[in-house]
Amino acid sequence: MSPTSAPVKIAVLGCGTVGTQVVRLLLEQASDLAARVGAPVELSGIYVRDTTTPRDAAVPVDALTSDAQALVDSSDVVVEVMGGIEPARTLILRALERGSAVVTANKALLAQGGAELYEAADAAGADLYYEAAVAGAIPIVRPVRESLAGDRVTRILGVVNGTTNYVLDEMTTKGLDYDAVVAEAQRLGYAEADPTADVGGHDAAAKAAILASLAFHQRVGIDDVYCEGITAVTADDIAAATETGRVIKLLAVAEQTDAGVSVRVHPTLVPRDHPLAGVRGAFNAVFVEAEAAGELMFYGQGAGGVPTASAVLGDIVSVARHKAGGGKGPRESNYARLEVLPMSAAMTRYAVRMSVPDRPGVLAAVATIFASHGVGIESVRQMPGKGHAGLILSTHRARESALSATVEDLRSTDAVNEVWSVLRIEGEL
Repeated sequence: MSPTSAPVKIAVLGCGTVGTQVVRLLLEQASDLAARVGAPVELSGIYVRDTTTPRDAAVPVDALTSDAQALVDSSDVVVEVMGGIEPARTLILRALERGSAVVTANKALLAQGGAELYEAADAAGADLYYEAAVAGAIPIVRPVRESLAGDRVTRILGVVNGTTNYVLDEMTTKGLDYDAVVAEAQRLGYAEADPTADVGGHDAAAKAAILASLAFHQRVGIDDVYCEGITAVTADDIAAATETGRVIKLLAVAEQTDAGVSVRVHPTLVPRDHPLAGVRGAFNAVFVEAEAAGELMFYGQGAGGVPTASAVLGDIVSVARHKAGGGKGPRESNYARLEVLPMSAAMTRYAVRMSVPDRPGVLAAVATIFASHGVGIESVRQMPGKGHAGLILSTHRARESALSATVEDLRSTDAVNEVWSVLRIEGEL
């Protein structure tokens, strides 16, 4: 296809790490992009709050503007890489209502207010693309939304936050404490000065909501996602995981069952032979299970300016091609009316680590408590101590509410000194 004479005008909202790389790639690859789109791709401007702030040399100063509305109104495609809820939400809605295509990397906005954006896009017949909102450079949104559209996705397990994966990986491979690794992650730029969104699991929860919405064809918001971060994971937890042939990962888990949809984020024990166990450093990976396709794995760099910009550029090419040649991308698929289950209804396996008195009859007393709540014990591992014994009990699949009641009783019985930790297990038969 040879480029037509009418250019597709691209507005970029935000010029941080990702925005800078998007601008650089747009300008450096203009001729290739034009050939792929079928029309010249023209940067119409870059919205920034302060046009006097020094920028990377790749950013043309004369393209900067502080008038976001005027820029949006004069563009065919609006690329939002500012982050945050406002003014991103207002500007995206303005673009969509005008019929402009929108490309965004804003996971927080999509997880919180995606319904409003999808409805605005559908009403205006405009494209809304967001590959970069989940797992950076890894192509996962398009495969779930389009490639698997004819299949039934039953489950998604994802390592979707590079900061937490780096922290847990360093704790596992180097035996370091949590605080020391977080400090090192901040020094290397893997973690923000305030790492709460990452280590608290909130970033992963937003991505889990987006993936669940796509996979299960219904709206799942951030408030529907159970969220537990890694701040309570200790070096002893890591050592116990190693002892039982597992590793700890912060997983986003989304699954569809006969009862409904369960979406959660929490530290998880994964067997060493599972593909997700080998995800190292700040990399991301998403493991998808579908009825016809079976098991699929998507792996790569989940963050960073250049990898994320790669995903943004892919979306730009798609929507610009529609602008140049006609057509529209997939609409929101929101036909399912499944119940979004509370965490108490989730079904999984567990590893309960505890200290018990070193005396006869203790294990029988502990087993009785598990049995009283219908939680089956799959295995017991004992680690002798001085005057006490350490136990790791792995369970069969059980309901979260039953396990919680079990742990409550364990903490109140004299057969248990202390319940050290409870970790969920995924990826084992």
